[in-house]
Amino acid sequence: MRLTFARFLALLLIHPCFLLCQGGCSTNWMPATQKNQSNTPSPDEFAELRERMVRDQLQARDIIDPRVLAAMIKVPRHVFVPEDLRRSAYDDGALPLDMGQTISQPYIVAYMTQALELHGTERVLEIGTGSGYQAAVLAEMASEVYTIEILPKLQDQARAVLDKLGYKKIHFKAGDGYLGWPEHAPFDRIIVTAAPEEVPQPLLDQLSDGGRMIIPLGRFSQELVIFEKEKSKIRRRSTIGVRFVPMTGQAQEGSR
Repeated sequence: MRLTFARFLALLLIHPCFLLCQGGCSTNWMPATQKNQSNTPSPDEFAELRERMVRDQLQARDIIDPRVLAAMIKVPRHVFVPEDLRRSAYDDGALPLDMGQTISQPYIVAYMTQALELHGTERVLEIGTGSGYQAAVLAEMASEVYTIEILPKLQDQARAVLDKLGYKKIHFKAGDGYLGWPEHAPFDRIIVTAAPEEVPQPLLDQLSDGGRMIIPLGRFSQELVIFEKEKSKIRRRSTIGVRFVPMTGQAQEGSR
């Protein structure tokens, strides 16, 4: 597939390395169609790119959880991105998906996963299935993953990839993630991959006692915030600045 003008514009908007390298970006980033037009990397080459990603982008920063690192090195990120961008799948930045969505930078995926402090027995709710990549990483580390996507077509695409990879403990729902999934609550962990301006109360209500949620909050200036519930009391802690697509549905209606 060719790099269309629309995708070119999307890359300019979401990938800071496209015009100017900033904040630890890879200096050799360019669209996959410009890097190599001859063939797709072999499985061994993709494995080498994953190893380099984990070493240079994750371990070189602050990702130290061995289970997170193992999941990131195992899950084939390139199968979750459009075919014309697969050579860029392991670069240090976000990439565009269909319908105006993005797949997050590998470091952000690892950072949010590490912040959940998973031990293997948790039931995790993910808001925003997107490409399915984050769900795959979670499925490597948790007991069950429940994932909600407001765009049915996008979730169908993600589900097809995850089914092909053999993931059996991921449960899918098309709907408004703001409302959570009350039929299966409470959840030990909740991860949100789209940004509302304020934390959705239904998600806090569906968090189990002793549970933890990470969510990007804000409209123009966003930050990742960790919520912990202990004996029905909520503790809030802000972490790093980020930039996610806005949460749609009821989250947008409430901000008007």
